[in-house]
Amino acid sequence: MTQIETFKPDNVDNAVEIIAWVADRIKTLNVFSGQSKSKIGRPIQTDYNLDLSNISGVIDYDPAELVITARAGTPLVEIKKLLSENNQMLSFEPPDLGLLNGVETASATLAGVYATNFSGSRRIQAGSVRDSALGICAISGRGEIFKSGGRVIKNVSGYDLSKGLTGSWGTLAVITELSFKVLPLPQSSRTLVIFDLTVAEATKAMSKGMGSYCDLSSSAYLPAQVVSDFRLDYLSLESSVTLFRIEGFEPSVKERLETLKKTLNPLSSRIIELNHPESIHLWDAITEGRIFCHDLSSSLWRLSVSPMNAPDAIKAICDKIQGVRFFLDWAGGLIWLEVNEEETTQVEEAIRATIVSLAGGYATLLRASPSVRESTDLFQNSISSVASLSSRLKKQFDPQMILNPGRIWRGI
Repeated sequence: MTQIETFKPDNVDNAVEIIAWVADRIKTLNVFSGQSKSKIGRPIQTDYNLDLSNISGVIDYDPAELVITARAGTPLVEIKKLLSENNQMLSFEPPDLGLLNGVETASATLAGVYATNFSGSRRIQAGSVRDSALGICAISGRGEIFKSGGRVIKNVSGYDLSKGLTGSWGTLAVITELSFKVLPLPQSSRTLVIFDLTVAEATKAMSKGMGSYCDLSSSAYLPAQVVSDFRLDYLSLESSVTLFRIEGFEPSVKERLETLKKTLNPLSSRIIELNHPESIHLWDAITEGRIFCHDLSSSLWRLSVSPMNAPDAIKAICDKIQGVRFFLDWAGGLIWLEVNEEETTQVEEAIRATIVSLAGGYATLLRASPSVRESTDLFQNSISSVASLSSRLKKQFDPQMILNPGRIWRGI
C-alpha cells in the first residue's frame, strides 16, 4: 500500500499555503487533528493527509468573561483541565469517543469536538456544541481564510456561520481557531436512581421529571441487560435503572432531590440516591458510551428521536433484529444501539424505516467494519433533502471537493 504524504503545518499561514496548493492541483485532503474519531464515518481515500495537531494552544482565556479561545489542535483534556482549575466547564459535556473504536483515549481535540457536534448527557439542559460556539477562524477549500463570530458573547457578527459549520466533519472548511462560552462547574451533583421500570414507564418518568420544577441536568435509562456492563458497585443489581441528575449549589440540589423523590415515588418502591463522586463517574460513563468499549467487533449507532417515540423506535428495531443492546440518554431522545457486525445491513434498513415511520429523527453510525462503513452513509435521516443541502453547501465552501470527500455522504 502506498504511503500517503502527511502535511503537518505549524501555523495558520502554512495551512493556507498547503490547502491552496492542493486546491490548485485538484487533489484531496484527509483533515484531522487528534484522530479520536478517525474510525467514525465513511472511510475515505485521499491524496494527502492534513494533520492540524501542531496548531495548538490556548489563545485567550479570562474566567471572568466566561469565554475561552484556542487553536484547533488543542487537546480536549487540556481545555477541561484549565477550565476545571478555575471551577468552569464546557457546559455541553463533550465526550471523548476514542475508546469506542480502540483509539488512544485523551486524543480528542477542540476542533474535533466542534466538527462532529457530539454533546454529552447535559445537552438537554445546556444545549449542544453549536449552542456554545461563539466564533471561529477557518480556511475554505479555496485556501481562503474567513472568520465568523467573535470572542465575546454579545458579538453577533457572522454568528450563524460559526454555528452552521458545527457537525460538518471537516468537509466544508478547515477550522483553525475556536471560541466557546463556558459556565461555572456545579458545586454539587447528585443522581436519583429508580429501579425496575420498563422502557415505556421510564420514558414517561423522565418526561415527568424534565417537566417538573426540579431543573434536571440529565436523565437516562439503562435496561437490565446493560447495567452490569457499567461495572459500577452502586448499580450491581440486575434490574433496569432510570436516572435523574440534579446539579447546582448543595442546598438547592438537596431541596430539588426531595421534591423529585415525592414526584416519582409512586413509580417504584426502590429508589436510591448517588453521591457527588458516584454521580460524576456514572455520567462520564454514560456520556462516552463506555459499556460498548468491551467488544469492538460489534457495530454501534446513536439514534436521535423525539423522547416519547423512543419506546416505539426500540420495539420496531428489536422486532426486526435479534441481540440488540441499548440504553437511553437525553431523557429518551438519544438511543445508543449495539448490534452484531453481521446484522449491520439489516439494522441500517430497520433504522431508516423506523425514523421515516416516526416522521423525524436521524441516526449516526459510530462503529463498524471498513466494508460496512464504505457502504453506509454516516447519517441516516428521515428528511431526503438533507444530502442535497449538504451538496450545495459543499460547492460553496469547497468547490473542488478537496476536504474529507465522502466522509459523511457518498459522492459529496
